[in-house]
Amino acid sequence: MKYRDETLKKIIDWSHTNDDIRAVLLTSSLVNPLAPVDDLSDLDIELVFRDNASYITNKEWLHLFGTPIAMIEEDESCFEYKHAMKMVLYDDGVKVDFKLFSASKFWKEVHQKELPEDWDIGYQVLVDKDGITQEMQKPTYQVSIIKKPSEERFKSLLNDFWWDTTYVAKCLKRDDLFYAKFMSGNIRTDYLIPLIEWYIASAHEWSITTNKYGRLFKQYLSPEMWKKAEQTFSGSDLNDNWNALFAMADLVAETGNKLSEKLGYPYPLQLETDIRNYLNTLRANEQ
Repeated sequence: MKYRDETLKKIIDWSHTNDDIRAVLLTSSLVNPLAPVDDLSDLDIELVFRDNASYITNKEWLHLFGTPIAMIEEDESCFEYKHAMKMVLYDDGVKVDFKLFSASKFWKEVHQKELPEDWDIGYQVLVDKDGITQEMQKPTYQVSIIKKPSEERFKSLLNDFWWDTTYVAKCLKRDDLFYAKFMSGNIRTDYLIPLIEWYIASAHEWSITTNKYGRLFKQYLSPEMWKKAEQTFSGSDLNDNWNALFAMADLVAETGNKLSEKLGYPYPLQLETDIRNYLNTLRANEQ
């Protein structure tokens, strides 16, 4: 945290003395009251230039804040011509994600009817030489709040989950570990995580966030439910992967049925039964 604070001060001081820079914003987790913050949290900095072109092509200015050891660069074409990015990891462990706006494009963003998500998550104006940020709407911090699913969304997620478990099972049957891990990862990200999010949010009046990809699941799940979630992870052993697949199926069935009752949406019990029979048959033939 000490190094991060020192880096932030260097950026602010440089911005004050650099006439090309007209405004600087700090965004994301460090200014979001709902986000977990620790010593590893990044600096998300938005720099507004009179003209950002030379700062996009020239990287020397990044050395003013430390010694870069790794960098990812994305030009304006990656973001619908709104800004460029330079994501930098310095040798003291500080990571800074720089967004580089031209003043004209930043001004267009400010005057959108709705506050862009990146700002609605949270922002703090650090430098504003021309009052360019004065008309920015205040953040609501609601972007990350978990939304109640529609019945169609709930039905689709469960249908797709049970369908995709068959791919994992076939991969394990074939001893195709790489593809099994790929599909397991997709299932976790696309189906299990949203389902657990809904499960947690339904107990908190749909006014809560668990942050990105379940970062706060352990905080909000009961110890019993967290243990069940842990059992969905596996290593390289084939049998462990079978166990993890069935643990995931059990967890989805449990949370899905509880949500079904709370939301008043039907649960696809027959689909689960049929797919479980298929999974059990493949595993039985494996042994």
